[in-house]
Amino acid sequence: MAVAIITGASKGLGRALAEALAKEGWDLVLDARTARVLEDGARAAGAYGTRVVAVPGDVTDAAHRAELVAAARGLGGLDLLVSNASALGAEPLVRLDALPLEGLRAALETNVVAALGLVQEALPLLRAGAGGGTVIAVSSDAAAEAYETWGGYGASKAALDLLVAVLAVEEPGLRVWAVDPGDMRTDLYRAAVPVDDESGRPSPESVVPAFLRLLAQRPASGRYTASALLGVGA
Repeated sequence: MAVAIITGASKGLGRALAEALAKEGWDLVLDARTARVLEDGARAAGAYGTRVVAVPGDVTDAAHRAELVAAARGLGGLDLLVSNASALGAEPLVRLDALPLEGLRAALETNVVAALGLVQEALPLLRAGAGGGTVIAVSSDAAAEAYETWGGYGASKAALDLLVAVLAVEEPGLRVWAVDPGDMRTDLYRAAVPVDDESGRPSPESVVPAFLRLLAQRPASGRYTASALLGVGA
């Protein structure tokens, strides 16, 4: 049975992806900071009959990252690591001239440093996976476009994109993808821009098929967008 770790899995894209993978028979190790909400998501995923382990904690904590990998090892190994947990750096987002430096450090710590730390912890299991393991880092269009007030968050996601690209070169036996899911109706987006009208934005569930397509087709390592994978606007 394939095993995945998904961070930031209590709600939004992480929860939607967890349920979709469980439906396809994946065993899961799920992470989030709020235990009660995470356990609710784990029960929803577990309803499909697979093994689901909820490990509440903060991905910036090295001991917690080790616990996640140990849980995967207990399920038999690790085939997929999804780094989805993210921090904005300021809520709501602000222009760079008002961005607290501590907020930028927090975004970098969660979005970049912790993501790399978890990869480092998980690499032995990923390398041992049948056919080579897979790493997915959830990126953002803010990593590639200059949007007012998104500078700190975008800079952290741009750094994540580069780490993913280098990891792909250094680990040719793995599939390593950065995936930009596009705008979605999530708590993260509401916290970023609380005054914005989100009624026309897609749900996280609507972009999950893009991730499933990647896993099914296993294209070359690289950066992908959900819209391109789903043929939106083509």
